[in-house]
Amino acid sequence: MRKKKFYIVICLILTLAFFCSGCGRKSSSRWQDGYYTATMEEYSFGWKEFVTICVMNNKIVSVEYNAKNPAGFIKSWDIAYMRNMNADQGTYPNRYTRVYGAQLLEKQSADEIDTVAGASSSGGNFRKLAAAVLEHAETGDTEIAVIPVEKEEE
Repeated sequence: MRKKKFYIVICLILTLAFFCSGCGRKSSSRWQDGYYTATMEEYSFGWKEFVTICVMNNKIVSVEYNAKNPAGFIKSWDIAYMRNMNADQGTYPNRYTRVYGAQLLEKQSADEIDTVAGASSSGGNFRKLAAAVLEHAETGDTEIAVIPVEKEEE
């Protein structure tokens, strides 16, 4: 009789341990930790846009959005370009790249990015680039994602 009770208790403990083994665990992560980058496939008006994010503990902790020319010069550093664009569009790369990056950091989603007036083309590219890096973060793919440029139909 004692042996029978002993086996029942052991079975109950093992059953309880089996069902509770998942207790207290976090649900599977949406994103894997790491750095992820996406770039446009081609240069547009001499610039190729890119986004790099850092993910830690299933959260985007940093975002860099910018563009560079074939020599590697960063668009946000081009003072002449900034002056011309600001006079014409009311914004400039050093401003709108930070706004778009801050929105991704705050909202943790590429779907909810609001367009900055005067930088709508860059906003569309940013959403595509952001979606690509987040897709790579889901799988842990650290290869650079290359986004094709949509050609305007004539």
